[in-house]
Amino acid sequence: MNRRTAVLLSAAIVVAGVLGSFAHAWWSGGHETVAEAAASRLPDDVPAFYRNGGKHLAHFAVDPDRWKNREMGFLRREEEGNHFLDVEDLDDKKLPGTHRYDGLKMIYTELKKEPNKVGMLPYAIMEYYEKLVVGFYDYRKAPTNTSIPMKCLVHGGTLAHYTGDAAMPLHTTRDYDGLKQADGTTKQKGIHAKIDGFPEKNKITPDEVCRGLEAKKIDDVWAHVNKFIEESHTHIPKCYAFDAAGEFDKPTAESRAFILARVRAGAQLTLDLWYTAWLRSEKLPNHW
Repeated sequence: MNRRTAVLLSAAIVVAGVLGSFAHAWWSGGHETVAEAAASRLPDDVPAFYRNGGKHLAHFAVDPDRWKNREMGFLRREEEGNHFLDVEDLDDKKLPGTHRYDGLKMIYTELKKEPNKVGMLPYAIMEYYEKLVVGFYDYRKAPTNTSIPMKCLVHGGTLAHYTGDAAMPLHTTRDYDGLKQADGTTKQKGIHAKIDGFPEKNKITPDEVCRGLEAKKIDDVWAHVNKFIEESHTHIPKCYAFDAAGEFDKPTAESRAFILARVRAGAQLTLDLWYTAWLRSEKLPNHW
């Protein structure tokens, strides 16, 4: 192998590794399903434009994956850590519940790790939740301003992407696409894509997902989000067990019920955060 060939091969390996690190949580259809299902169960006191905005919310719910377009160098790098949190890499520590920059500082200084490799998912959820709170506040103050519903739908749809990510167990672990073996190989590589595509391939519909869901107010949003991610993390062994049994390749009633439950969990979290954002907006102080 000459030097030029070796350089090209090394570059290809690096590129493949970078591309592989941008795993999706669900295919676009899965994210759309979460958003539509949540919208259909919003209570009547939430504005009609939002309750009836399921199709818009579904479209915007896919935007964070669109932002990872490989041609978008700045945006792609800014976005990459927002979709996951590798719980094991926190070394049993808790992320600070203040803001993203305190989280970045903790990961860099205390854990001696790179934040974009550990993940920023809970901060992404909190930031878009608060953007939605602000949008709803503006709507309360100026309900005839036609610009405001548009931004509420954009922020709420984006939030639905990250809540959907949190419900996918492999977005809470460094073993997001296979189990690392002692000899350096990876067992069950490809599992991530199997789960990502499951809702779309197996026709899990918004009607099926939303059945029986009811909006609940969240008292401590930061604590709730982190508890949700920790609970999602507990389902990782089951993911690998279903995959080892071939039940994602050839779905069984049990594997379909498992994925449906995770999609429903994502829809419930989305619904609760949207509803809580609306309630909180009522008592938000003036921006200025």
